[in-house]
Amino acid sequence: MSNSSDTLVTEFILLGFPELSHLQGLLSGSFLAIYVVTVLENLVILGTIGASHRLHTPMYFFLANLSVLETFYSTVTIPKLLAGLLAQARAISFAGCLTQLFLFLSLGSSECFLLTTMAGDRYLAICHPLRYPAIMHPRLCLYLALSAWLGGFLASFVSIALISHLRFCGPNVLNHFFCDISPLLQLSCSDTTAIETLDFVAALAVLVTSLLVTAVSYVRILATVQRVPGGAGRRKAFSTCASHLVVVVIFYTTTIFMYARPHAISSFDLNKLVSMVYSVMTPLLNPIIYCLRNRDIKEALAKLLHTPGAS
Repeated sequence: MSNSSDTLVTEFILLGFPELSHLQGLLSGSFLAIYVVTVLENLVILGTIGASHRLHTPMYFFLANLSVLETFYSTVTIPKLLAGLLAQARAISFAGCLTQLFLFLSLGSSECFLLTTMAGDRYLAICHPLRYPAIMHPRLCLYLALSAWLGGFLASFVSIALISHLRFCGPNVLNHFFCDISPLLQLSCSDTTAIETLDFVAALAVLVTSLLVTAVSYVRILATVQRVPGGAGRRKAFSTCASHLVVVVIFYTTTIFMYARPHAISSFDLNKLVSMVYSVMTPLLNPIIYCLRNRDIKEALAKLLHTPGAS
């Protein structure tokens, strides 16, 4: 049954953080600062990788893709959140809500696939260094990146198509700061059992497959690193993976908690808190995690900043 002909609800109200209404000014300033810093961080990474020929390698090609993805990921949620805080523009149309949900889920799935690709790249670089240049040629890197992006959008398409045919009879107040799937399904007056089950299976398939490949890659990486003679050699071999591993742990821990569950989360305060971690804080922290521990990027950035403009 199509939503357009049977529902009384044509828009939703994003409730945001009513319990923190007395801190509206602080929240607005904080989220604005976080968004600006997140975008600038990722632009710096993209500019540094693009300008430094030394960084034109598979690892940094995938890192550049991750920076683009993180920028889009933040842009899907934070500007609308700021509009609600600064201008009280909390209403979002049904089509706008579905679009935001589709982009959010798709980019999240794409990040899963991209992090998995990056784990595979590190596995090949460390475990098969002699074959690595021949295997990870530019065309394969491009195909892998495109597959991660397209795979994420395809993984979310069926769920969004089914949600678009649900009936929403009211109320229309969505207890979240963006259109996430659990609070949205709670507002439907249709039977959502099939969609909840499908969403759980789809999330589990994406997360388990990605996490399994990543885990196997790191088990083999650790086994290879343990055979490297000397503590300094082992630290150097594993240093290229440490930042990626931290990002993987943060991303998968919060995402599995949110989406790989058979039922919608009943505590929406907890829902919003965990969502804040992976939709706002993770895109802010990922560039810092990658760059502060990455000597190549720091050296390339320092070289760019100290290069005279006339030279």
